[in-house]
Parts: sequence; C-alpha cells; structure tokens
Amino acid sequence: MGQYYDHIPGFLIPWINAQKIFWVATAPLSESGHVNVSPKGFERTMNVVLDESEDGQQLEAGPDGDDDRLRKASSHVWYEDLTGSGVETISHLRENGRITVLFTAFEGPPRIVRLFGTGKVYEFGTPEYDTFLPPEKRQPGSRAVIWVDVHKVGTSCGYSIPFFTYKAPRMRLHTFFINKEQQDFDYSCQQLSSSSSPVSVSDSSSSMVVVSKQDSTTLSDSTSSSSPKLPPEGQGIKNYWKLKNLNSQDGLPGLLFAYASPKALGDWRGRGISFKPDDESPSLKTPASANRGRGLVAIFASEKVVADVGKVLVGFGAGILVTSALARLWAK
Repeated sequence: MGQYYDHIPGFLIPWINAQKIFWVATAPLSESGHVNVSPKGFERTMNVVLDESEDGQQLEAGPDGDDDRLRKASSHVWYEDLTGSGVETISHLRENGRITVLFTAFEGPPRIVRLFGTGKVYEFGTPEYDTFLPPEKRQPGSRAVIWVDVHKVGTSCGYSIPFFTYKAPRMRLHTFFINKEQQDFDYSCQQLSSSSSPVSVSDSSSSMVVVSKQDSTTLSDSTSSSSPKLPPEGQGIKNYWKLKNLNSQDGLPGLLFAYASPKALGDWRGRGISFKPDDESPSLKTPASANRGRGLVAIFASEKVVADVGKVLVGFGAGILVTSALARLWAK
C-alpha cells in the first residue's frame, strides 16, 4: 500500500541512486499553460543530499533492513540538467518553483516513488553551478543544476509496471554537444589569438589556457566581457541555448545567463574525450521468456481446440447411433 513521508527515508536512497531514468513534472500557473513531464536519464545525473552533508553523497546499496542506512535521511536532491530542445522545467521553476520527481522500478520488486518539492535553477556560469559541477565533473551539454527541496515523499505499488532490461546509456546527446562545446572553445581561442601572441592553448580540469609568454590566465578571465562574442550562427552550444532555450512554450523566461556567460567551455578534444556511436538498431528478437509464455498459451489453446473438436465428434457419433436405433424400431 502507498505510504507518505516528510523526507526521503534512508532505505530509499540507494534505490534512487541506482535508477537509470527518472521523470520531472512541472506546470505554469496559467490554466491554459502546458503541463510538462520530462524524462531524465544518465548515470551520475541525480544526486541525493544527505541531511548531515552539504553536497550529494552516495549510499551504497544494501538490504532494506540495514540499520546504518535506516539512520540516513534526506530532504534535498539535485540533478545535472542536460541541454534539450525545450526549457519547460527551468521556465516553470522560475515562475512558481513547483516540481515532482518520479522514479519507478523496472527490475526487482515493484515500486514507484514520487518526490514532491520546490526547485531552484542554477545556470551554467553561476557560482552555485560551479560549486556543484566543477569542470572535471561537468558532462557535455550540461546547462544547469536543478536543486529540489523535498517536502513530501510518496511510495506506491507499481504492480502494473512491466519489466525492462537495461541495455546501455544513450550517448547521442553527449556526442552532439561535445562537438558544439568544442566549437565554442575553438572560437574563443581564435579570438584570443587575434589579440595576443599565443604560445600554446590547452585545457585541463581547471580550464587553464596559456595565451602568451607575458600573461598566463584562464580563458574565462580573458573573456570577461558581459557579452562575449559567439561563434557563427549554428555553431556552439551557447548559440544553441540562445536559439532554443530562452522561453517556454507559453513564453515564460528560460535560460537567463548561460548563453551570455564569459566562462569557458571545456576542450574535450584536447582532453581526449570522445564517445562511440550508439547501437540504435531495434531489437527484433522476442525474448525467450516471452516465447515460453506464448508457447504455453498456444499449447493450452490447442489442447482446448482438440478437446472441443473431440466433444463434437463424440456427440455426432452418438447421434448417428441413436438415429439408427430409432429407424430400426420404426421399421418393425
């Protein structure tokens, strides 16, 4: 049966950390506004903040009866918001803060968990974002941190949710935006080269860029203009944010700072980071377990048909015998 808590109980935290996908639901205040549900999925994206800590900590999985885990609790979560073609969640949170996060079990015992809360948005380039996601932790395409203060947690059965087998993370978003971010980085380097005598340009986890023998500084410091020059139209993630992420479907403001941030994006190529293409071929084979189930159904169905046909034949034969006997009696 469903239960409610005023916090995230300890036994749920490892289970939440183990989920590969979750959903967030938000809505504008307007009655005619679009209610939005967005799927979110990638490892290391969701983080549960333990009550005694100030950052996201992971609790190792264990039996639900583990006393140490039961002593843990949480009233806050945050997740790394990866760039998409829409910006509904961010826009709705800016307007009213309401958000519900949903998890559901696709393996093991059935379970649905909802986190009801209020959210805050920390965009790329803000001090809060940098605190949660320094350059060495940030994923390609990351545009914001969504912080949720949880005031209610609901659990329910999930008895009708089907089983699914996890295949692999989908890397298409990372592949797409790693190229966009590299375009931003390369263009920034070109702008520096045109205004100084470059010796070398490199990127590390601290985004350090050496631009001249006389002046060693970070790229973000060197591009401290409030309106940095962007690559040509169609290039770079900041141009993408400016094109796609300024407003929601209902015209509410979305990203306010990220696209205009002077902060440098990572040199993914220089760090040797790349991703293999996804295997997006559909699974045409029916799982053996499903075939076994269908086979049993077919066997039971065929047995029923045979039994029904047998009954008809027996009845037909009996009718012939009775008819013959009556005919002989009438003949006498």
